Amino acid sequence: MAKPRIFISSTYYDLRNIRSDLEKYIYDRNYEPVMNERGHIAYQTKEKLEEYCYREIANCNILISIIGGRYGTASQHEGNSITQKELKTAIEQGKQVYIFIEKSVLNEYKTYEKNKHLIDQIVFSSVEDPKVFQFIEEVLALPLNNQFTTFDSSQDIIGYLQEQWASLFHSLLQDASKQKELNMFQDLKATAKTLNQLVTFLTEEKKADNKNINQILFINHPIFNEIKIKAKLNLRVFFYNLKELDQLLTSLGFGEIEDSNEWDDYNMKEWVYNDLLLKIALDVFDENGKLKLYTPEEWNDEWVNTRIVNRQPYRPIYSSNNSETNKALVVDLEDDLPF
Repeated sequence: MAKPRIFISSTYYDLRNIRSDLEKYIYDRNYEPVMNERGHIAYQTKEKLEEYCYREIANCNILISIIGGRYGTASQHEGNSITQKELKTAIEQGKQVYIFIEKSVLNEYKTYEKNKHLIDQIVFSSVEDPKVFQFIEEVLALPLNNQFTTFDSSQDIIGYLQEQWASLFHSLLQDASKQKELNMFQDLKATAKTLNQLVTFLTEEKKADNKNINQILFINHPIFNEIKIKAKLNLRVFFYNLKELDQLLTSLGFGEIEDSNEWDDYNMKEWVYNDLLLKIALDVFDENGKLKLYTPEEWNDEWVNTRIVNRQPYRPIYSSNNSETNKALVVDLEDDLPF
């Protein structure tokens, strides 16, 4: 079974006890520590030894960087110690990084900040080389997701790692759950697409002579949902022909605009309710006014449209000369004003 490999980066002599405690803690978790002093890094003679340390980071999942009072061995990469370069390499590779700075060292860093111009005259009790402070400056300049933590003892580091790794495991479980939901959604989308393709196929093959297929297509006609959504209706929409559609909309308070000269488009029949103008393409009906069959793939969303109109609230007015049909006419109420 694969185990997380955890690279421990620090100077050795001043922090060897902490490194040993971390090694035990990592082994107790059944993880794999990677430590130079234990021979975990394979070396060859082709390059400098430090290059193999940087390469080994690519094979690890986590890097723990511990900064104490010693600067350590200078790297062949100018301006860095090996420990500095190990941290930079891990960040460049996008590894999970945990950075720990000894409290006494960080306290003296504050003195260093205020007295950089006197650095040659100050002797620090916890820091061997002022270059350690330059290392800390680089750490403080890192993005927020690479924050550091201070420590007095190895138990401070271990306690922090316990909290972090428990949180990491929790996030992993949540992500796995979300991925399962996402996979289910993708499966549903694929199924829906297959069903739409099947409906289209059956339509082409059976539309002319299979009443059952036609009935299924009709019940699931895209126009019903389009009208419900775009007209903001809270009920199921269903009709067989243009006459039934007009009756349905009239019962819901919509008024038919009878004069086609007032339509935005001569081929888009219009109804109005307050300031909502509903337009439906006449092409979705045959010459007898019966609703044509369309699959979701054949349907064009532009066949049902709405827009907001600037008009007075709709008030149906009925013609006394046509009491049989009582069709509503849209009236501009401003014409009734006496001035």
